[in-house]
Amino acid sequence: MMLFQNKNVLVTGASRGIGKAIALRLAQDGANIAIAAKTVEPHPKLEGTIYSAAEEIDKAGPGKVLPLQVDIRYEDSIQNAVEETVKAFGGIDILINNASAISLTPTEQTEPKRWDLMHGINVRGTFFMSRACIPYLKQSHNPHILNLSPPLNMDPRWFAPHLAYTMSKYGMSMVILGLAEELKPHRIAANALWPKTTIATAAVENLLGGDFLMQRSRTPEIVADAAYHILKRPSYDCTGNFFIDEEVLAAEGITDLSKYAVNPSMKLMNDLFV
Repeated sequence: MMLFQNKNVLVTGASRGIGKAIALRLAQDGANIAIAAKTVEPHPKLEGTIYSAAEEIDKAGPGKVLPLQVDIRYEDSIQNAVEETVKAFGGIDILINNASAISLTPTEQTEPKRWDLMHGINVRGTFFMSRACIPYLKQSHNPHILNLSPPLNMDPRWFAPHLAYTMSKYGMSMVILGLAEELKPHRIAANALWPKTTIATAAVENLLGGDFLMQRSRTPEIVADAAYHILKRPSYDCTGNFFIDEEVLAAEGITDLSKYAVNPSMKLMNDLFV
């Protein structure tokens, strides 16, 4: 039985990494997937485009796939993506706010354009993408919003090294905090998910620590499997949570996580904010 058969899922930032892994996992279980991302031309340092991701997702399951070029900093781009998804699939049951920008710079080295990019995508984009989907989520049988953002922790050590980035990711988490309560009357779940360890993505490879850190990371599939188990839960009974991938899987009886390690012989590196 495919739990997500005929479910319509909109995933931002799904051309690569965690977003694509979640899309593939849900597609394998029958979901229709709309890929909302910016990349339409191959990039020398970033693998994948909305079209290459769509090919993979199309092969993964029986559902439909819709690649959409979207820049979530702009309302018209968001609105168009939502309307195209509804037109193609008939509605929206699940929104995954995965698209994110990162710059781990201290305050003096954070230029306005970096600040604007992170807050434009992480906070503003997440807020207005959620806003645009709410009317359709209200019509769904088991509607979920899932943000890829960390637990809120006011320990100054998470702010000092990269204040602008932390504020932007916590902004995504605050969206969950607010929407979970606001949308309870409509039985729309709003939750956040964050990895316990670093995940082998382009951001880790290009911005954080190159191959050394990649070898101490897990694959995006651990986050995708955790997302799968969250999204299958009843929306009215599962909202306002800040999940960690390991803990979600443990609750499902999955404790052997060795298959997710990029290099099982290397000690894993904890992610930021945990």
